[in-house]
Amino acid sequence: MAERPWLTIIGIGEDGRDGLTPASQARLDAAEVVMAPPRHLELIGPTEAEQITWPVPYADGIARLLTLRGRPVVVLASGDPFWFGAGTSITRHLSREEWEALPAPSTFALAAARMGWPLESTRCFGLHAAPFGRLRPHLGENVRALVLLRDGDAVSALADFLMETGHGQSGLTVLEALGGPRERITQITPQEVRAATFSHPVAVAIDAQGAGLPQVSGLPDELFDHDGQITKRPVRALTLSTLAPRAGESLWDIGGGSGSIAIEWLLSHPATSATIIEQSEDRAARIKTNADALGADRLKIVTGTAPDALDDLAPPDAVFVGGGVSEAMLQKLSTLPAGTRLVANAVTLEAEALLSVWHAKLGGELMRIEVSQAKPLGRKHGWKASYPIVQWSTVL
Repeated sequence: MAERPWLTIIGIGEDGRDGLTPASQARLDAAEVVMAPPRHLELIGPTEAEQITWPVPYADGIARLLTLRGRPVVVLASGDPFWFGAGTSITRHLSREEWEALPAPSTFALAAARMGWPLESTRCFGLHAAPFGRLRPHLGENVRALVLLRDGDAVSALADFLMETGHGQSGLTVLEALGGPRERITQITPQEVRAATFSHPVAVAIDAQGAGLPQVSGLPDELFDHDGQITKRPVRALTLSTLAPRAGESLWDIGGGSGSIAIEWLLSHPATSATIIEQSEDRAARIKTNADALGADRLKIVTGTAPDALDDLAPPDAVFVGGGVSEAMLQKLSTLPAGTRLVANAVTLEAEALLSVWHAKLGGELMRIEVSQAKPLGRKHGWKASYPIVQWSTVL
């Protein structure tokens, strides 16, 4: 028989030891050390094993845990440790043979059972330390979501976010200490939340009302804070179509401006990633604000000047050059791995000429984009043209 792993990660609910399976009970009884946050240690009560309180911040406990390697150790975590839980934070430091996990029902499962919502079609979010903007791309008329929050005070902040983003008519159900003796379920509106008090652990079921974000490329320009440096909606839609983001792919956005291209790249699929290279610190800060507000907070922002700022970055699957295109930059980009997609937009005659030269060298597609909009002309209307954009796209 294979030797049992030294570490067992046990999921525990608000019903404490009574809710553990026989297998979890057996591992707990056989442990020499039990390591867990204070609340979880209180749930199991006294044990013959040594009890170690997991420190705050959570990452500080990893080094202490690793000193216990080889002894029978139990780590307690909430519910299902691998669904917005502590499981991966621990196991990434171990080989697969060193640990086993015995989960309990997740808070999501308990909340869905209380609400009567099908879990497979309900959006689930762990927002203990993440911005509420992560909800933004997913909210819409009659969308249902379950959200885990860091504490009771965060319920009020969530309600404020919903009202600020046009979802103030949503129905909220606040679910406290699910599965235990302190369980409490409260139906409430966002407007009523400030007058209520809630305690940890807490989840919120959202029956969302209000229009969500468009699910196609080319979000309205007014959703982005900018200083005039933004790829406008029609050109942005064409550019993203040409970049063609796919699940698991990464983007370099060189000269980010407002961050609109990289942000929409990230919104296209949760498994995409993006890095913006922006030389202005003010714009970099504005990009971060835009990304958080629109739920693209996994964006990496590098404050620096290309091509030098590209040296230490992992190679991308696609590159967008939206500003400051130069011979040196294109020379640098031309050395990227074969198959990398490159899209560059130019508005000046000098940049247009440069893209024409490189189109002749590497091929691809050269396109001129001209957009006109109807504007008042006296008492009538006429066409007002924007500066034409020349776009070069190729696969290296």
